Parts: sequence; C-alpha cells; structure tokens
Amino acid sequence: MWIMVAGPYTSGDADEATRAVRVAEMNRAALALFRLGHVPVIGVNMALPVIEAAECDAFDEVMMPLSLALAERCDAVLRIGGPSAGADAEVARFTAAGKLVCHTIEEVPACP
Repeated sequence: MWIMVAGPYTSGDADEATRAVRVAEMNRAALALFRLGHVPVIGVNMALPVIEAAECDAFDEVMMPLSLALAERCDAVLRIGGPSAGADAEVARFTAAGKLVCHTIEEVPACP
C-alpha cells in the first residue's frame, strides 16, 4: 500500500530545529513502513523542495494543497506525533474516503 505519514511540522510556531526533529520522526516512521513492504509518502518531503524552488514565500500556497492532494492518492495514513491541524486535515481525507487510519506502526498491516 501507499501510506502517508502525517504528523506535526509547523504546529505551535515550531522553530527550525523543532521542524527538523519532526521531519526526522516522520522519516523514521516512513522507514518502518517501507520495511513492512509499503510505499511511504510524506507531504512535507514532497512540498518543501517545491516551496524552495519558488524563491519566495510560497509555503501557504504549496504545503497543504500539495499534502492534501497526495493524501487523495494514498491507500492509508499513519498519524504520528502531537497536535497538528495539517496532519488532522490529512487524516480527515482518509476518514471521509473510508480508508485505513492507523495511529501506531503496529496497526499497519504487513504486505502479503
């Protein structure tokens, strides 16, 4: 399955160091999904290079629209970390579509 990892990135006005820690946590979760045989997807990892390429303040223009578009393409979501309006919006897409929502790696089914 293609599984999105959804977690906090900028929540709580996170500084650069906190954002880096949060991305690392999402990447570790992605590695665990990969080792279960899934294709992990992280919206932040897709959006940040696009934002950087804009060479201007394109964060609001790109981050959530791109992340939510990716959510539409995935089969399931793994929600990690603390409070996050963005991650909750991603999860809401999965819930509305009747797709699998997991909150721990143990809830994710292994690939056949």
